[in-house]
Amino acid sequence: MTGPQLWASGEAYEPYVGRWSRLVAERFVDWVAVPAGRSWLDVGCGTGALTTTIVERASPRSVLGVDPSERFVSYATERVPSPAAFAIGDAEQLPVEDDSFDAVVSGLVLNFVPDPAQGLDEMTRAAVPGGVVAVYVWDYGDNMQLMRAFWDAARELDAAAAELDEAARFPICKPAPLLALARDAGLRDPDVVPIDVDTVFRDFDDYWSPFLGGHAPAPAYAMSLRPAERERLRERIRSRLPAEVDGTIRLVARAWALRATAPS
Repeated sequence: MTGPQLWASGEAYEPYVGRWSRLVAERFVDWVAVPAGRSWLDVGCGTGALTTTIVERASPRSVLGVDPSERFVSYATERVPSPAAFAIGDAEQLPVEDDSFDAVVSGLVLNFVPDPAQGLDEMTRAAVPGGVVAVYVWDYGDNMQLMRAFWDAARELDAAAAELDEAARFPICKPAPLLALARDAGLRDPDVVPIDVDTVFRDFDDYWSPFLGGHAPAPAYAMSLRPAERERLRERIRSRLPAEVDGTIRLVARAWALRATAPS
């Protein structure tokens, strides 16, 4: 999950995927279309990208963000405006009562939960009957291009990198597995759609620097390499990315979003 085992701080997470998560969050909140004045639960809130977007775009009565990382909760508490509040907690055992929230959502988290089915069951438990349960996850296998470029180059240079690639590690990050999880959780009328956002990097350093901090799979792999190996990887990726004349690199990040209705 988005916890201390993946990131040391919110400051490390933001330049890597936090800034792109915020773009997806805007499209996601508009798509789930929860009426104003409702209560929300953001599971695995991380640095508060999705929570902030809910406050800004959904006019909620309240939003509770839950995350296992004390540093993330502290980061979000300092930055996300009212009516948001935050608590430390785990997705597989949410610290909330049954039938408590009109909308229970999660951004870029479900694949990191050790038991995704249990995580979705907990989200369903927390939702009021007929409420919204919705998540989004990166499309690691195809169109999360900033990560795909990294792992494709890493696998060419080192066969051992294949087992760390999120595309192989997170098979639920596709429409069919997400729909199956929703149905198994007893959710009604599940729907999955792609959300694509542009990820525009000022130059190659803007792309590469986030891979040198934090402890998510790709940055951790990059920092595990000897300097010469890391430089080889860096140059292999640089040679593949579509830089424009001014150095700008434009890629696409796709997330798969699931929306369903809690059982009555």
